[in-house]
Amino acid sequence: MRSFWPQPHTATPSERGRAVAGALIGLLLTSAVSHLALGPHAAAYLIAPMGASAVLLFCLPASPLAQPWSIIGGNFISALIGVTCAKAIANPMLAAPLAVCLAIGAMFYLRCLHPPGGAVALTAALGEPAVHAAGYHFALWPVGLNSLLLALAALLFNNLTGRRYPHAQQSAMQNTHATRDPVPLARIGFKKEDLDAALARYGQVLAVSRDDLEAIIFETEIQAYGRRFGVITCGEIMSRDVVTVETKTPLNEAWRLLRKHRVHALPVLNRARRVVGMVGQGDFLHHAGLDEYKTFGERLRSIAGLVFGAEKPAKVGDIMASRVITVFAHEPIAELVPLMSNSGLHHIPVVDNDGVFAGIVSQSDLLAALYESRLAEAA
Repeated sequence: MRSFWPQPHTATPSERGRAVAGALIGLLLTSAVSHLALGPHAAAYLIAPMGASAVLLFCLPASPLAQPWSIIGGNFISALIGVTCAKAIANPMLAAPLAVCLAIGAMFYLRCLHPPGGAVALTAALGEPAVHAAGYHFALWPVGLNSLLLALAALLFNNLTGRRYPHAQQSAMQNTHATRDPVPLARIGFKKEDLDAALARYGQVLAVSRDDLEAIIFETEIQAYGRRFGVITCGEIMSRDVVTVETKTPLNEAWRLLRKHRVHALPVLNRARRVVGMVGQGDFLHHAGLDEYKTFGERLRSIAGLVFGAEKPAKVGDIMASRVITVFAHEPIAELVPLMSNSGLHHIPVVDNDGVFAGIVSQSDLLAALYESRLAEAA
């Protein structure tokens, strides 16, 4: 009997609240706009399968079953098939199951598999007299209108709350250097081809996107790596006496600090000592126009204009990278491996539990820690 007991899910309380709020807002907007568009005398302005669609779009926005083409195409095609079966077969006991199975086959063929589509086909085949009277218009109004409005609501809500939608595939194995070499972790771990072969052998429908599955496997490898080599935290290997700048620091001063301390990047902090950016040699080169070929004289003039000129950016805040990945001091160094190897980051700021800057970890720090842990394992 234990097999009937539901497995615990990993959704955080905030994620559950986000999904609940999204379903409420999405269905409320869909219902209101559909009512205004179709009028109070419409046979139906909101159909029941939209509730199931809302679960997918707001609880599982990364699922292939929840993408815009899945909901719009899947529901529309299923409605057409359901109406056709109702018109062609007088016996509803035969028309209903036939409509559902044909809808599933069509959604597979058109790559728009959407579970609520089966309910749409069933609704069209077993619908009330008003639904049957609407005929093929039922596929447009309300099915098509409901599906389009709910997809638009999901597009806005999910992106405003930090979820990619539509869920574009962002492989963790993508080489950031635009070469054919696999990313560093894929050279000793599983490869893209291994995952493709495993999915081909599995041969069943997955409710998780391929890139999310890939990321989960990567995270599993990192956890296993941490267990194997022991838990060394970022706080243990970070540099604590770090040279930092502020957004108002003049560029000539920031450049002098980079050269004096022989570092490649400087954390940018605000008055509360929270990380607001990173400025490195690459930022200076890009804004001086040195990322393209120039003669030696042109390079000198560009640098002079950037550092001392009034026409070019004069403060660190004008050229810094404001999107910065940070890690907590208590996190294991295994978390740094994919960031530095696959994502190509060279320096990662470390913060305490309150988000205050505590230090920085470089690739050299990580390499030394991994070497020491390897020696300890061998001993």
